Amino acid sequence: MSETHLEATRPRSLQQSLLLTHPKISDAAVILIPDKEAGQCPMAYVVRKAGSNLSEGAVMDFIAGQVAPYKKIRRVAFIASVPKNPSGKILRKDLIQLSTSKL
Repeated sequence: MSETHLEATRPRSLQQSLLLTHPKISDAAVILIPDKEAGQCPMAYVVRKAGSNLSEGAVMDFIAGQVAPYKKIRRVAFIASVPKNPSGKILRKDLIQLSTSKL
């Protein structure tokens, strides 16, 4: 759990579950990234379904319409696949490293 704008949020459970309901998303993962104002904010890594041209804005709008303002996704990156270990658990450390290398 993280503190963003003095509110507790569990981004990996809520936002990730919502992303997986989008018809143009085949897989997704949500991590927390550093933010100067809030301390941390949610970032989504999204795998588009084949032939989809889903945009970052469309992903953020999709989540924004379903969650409180402090739980909104602030950044989106599209990747070929979400890194997972052999048992299927998302390798969030790999995604965090990827996000910090691009900041």
